Amino acid sequence: MDTSSSRSDLVINQTTEQNQSLSKLAAVSFYIIAIFFNFCLITQLLTVGLAYFYNPDWWRIHVWLVRGYGGLSLILMLLAYWFPFSKRVRSLAISLPILLALQFLTIHIQTPLPFPLAIVHPLIGFVLFSASTTLVHHVWQILSPKEEI
Repeated sequence: MDTSSSRSDLVINQTTEQNQSLSKLAAVSFYIIAIFFNFCLITQLLTVGLAYFYNPDWWRIHVWLVRGYGGLSLILMLLAYWFPFSKRVRSLAISLPILLALQFLTIHIQTPLPFPLAIVHPLIGFVLFSASTTLVHHVWQILSPKEEI
């Protein structure tokens, strides 16, 4: 009877270790995607600056970038709910595609308002970058080893 108990404990321990290594791999993968997404946002910000202050041809790259990396926001959102991340990480991950959609809408929708919605486009971009950077920071805190006092 004692042998069967120790066998089941061994199986439980192996399963727990496998789940922990899978969770660690998922968190590392999520972290890498989040960093890449953040890097794309920085690059996009630089290209809009280049387009405005240097050469308007950079505008095409600015537009092309968001079309290229926008899908990463959906991947991050799905992974945040697929794996056991905190509510904070999940809310930050879900904010990314929402903010990207708002970015798209503010540029492409014309309203009868006395001012264009595009005036909030840079502000939404700032919030998007802040959310992305905060997401990277929170996932890093999950991955980094905790020092015991």
